[in-house]
Amino acid sequence: MIGLLTFILVFGIIVVVHEFGHFYFAKKSGILVREFAIGMGPKIFSHIGKDGTAYTIRILPLGGYVRMAGWGDDATEIKTGTPVSLTLADDGKVKRINLSGKKLDQTALPMQVTQFDFEDKLFIKGLVLEEEKTFAVDHDATVVEEDGTEVRIAPLDVQYQNASTWGKLITNFAGPMNNFILGVVVFWILIFLQGGVRDTQTNLFHVMPEGALAKVGVAETAQITKVGSHEVKNWQDLTQAVEADTKDKTAPTLDVTISENGSEKQVTVTPEENQGRYILGVQPEVKSDFLSMFVGGFTTAADSGLSILSALKNLIFHPDLNKLGGPVAIFKASSDAAKNGIENVLYFLAMISINIGIFNLIPIPALDGGKIVLNILEAIRRKPLKQEIETYVTMAGVVIMVALMLAVTWNDIMRLFF
Repeated sequence: MIGLLTFILVFGIIVVVHEFGHFYFAKKSGILVREFAIGMGPKIFSHIGKDGTAYTIRILPLGGYVRMAGWGDDATEIKTGTPVSLTLADDGKVKRINLSGKKLDQTALPMQVTQFDFEDKLFIKGLVLEEEKTFAVDHDATVVEEDGTEVRIAPLDVQYQNASTWGKLITNFAGPMNNFILGVVVFWILIFLQGGVRDTQTNLFHVMPEGALAKVGVAETAQITKVGSHEVKNWQDLTQAVEADTKDKTAPTLDVTISENGSEKQVTVTPEENQGRYILGVQPEVKSDFLSMFVGGFTTAADSGLSILSALKNLIFHPDLNKLGGPVAIFKASSDAAKNGIENVLYFLAMISINIGIFNLIPIPALDGGKIVLNILEAIRRKPLKQEIETYVTMAGVVIMVALMLAVTWNDIMRLFF
């Protein structure tokens, strides 16, 4: 149960923070955000703000989404003959169109719709008591959808397509940007909880009690200069040296050179196996001054991002489904993190957030990166792409992503449970 709650919490925070980036910059760019939803599935709470956005909470606590006017297939559809209820303002314009049969206004006018335009000419036409009538629709009118969600109509001037190229670009980039910001903030929290930031640029290490080096009498702090024939100047050198000298070996021993008081001594160590790799039982020293801790949030996030990019590059040149993880793998990893305490959960949250930020910048049309590429092409051409072309390209991207997600999820299930 704790693993499931951790998965829901981590995934929910990451997605809501990501979508809030799109939400905030869309509004700044003059794009109407019709709905900002927390969760998925049937609605359990709804409120329309003064900004015209419907804020909803939905029953499945799995992420969330934003609905931007004119983005994708977000459009109001009313079939000919559909019964609706119209609420009129004092000036005679329609201010509310109810399609749900719920939230009925006692003064509403029943109509069977024959024609409407909520984007350009702003009117609705239909039969009222067997007589055909046409009403002007207010620019800020709302529609009560079939599930009871009340959202603003989307006239052309507030649609995504009519925002500036810069506005569209920053709106698309804002989601991944927020993921990177979240990663930095969570690393700050983790660093302050740990009392400092790990100094990975030195070969001075903290020796863990009961670790492999401690068992051969090495003091609490050790300056390691060599592992076997490999020189050690920082944490990365150490981990790479240990990995190189223990690869494909059973119960290996290592010759570790340690500098003490200006002289060097060599000890023979039997590293301990941990999750498929061998370790010496040391950790980087910790810097606890405020400036180091503050800068450490950025550097830790940057190092994490670079390691993810390196793994992505390796995946591109050496494709392997086993190197990818979908929701099932993320659930398994979140369960493992939950078992090891709050610090592991925070580290997992930061890493997944940065990972999702980078993944969303891949230039596949269904992802933010694909939309950014289209925005750049629009800026170069100095005119927007045809709506049909953008729709077809996005649909192709969606097909690719769905196929990839199905393949990854099936592979995760087979790999983790069978």
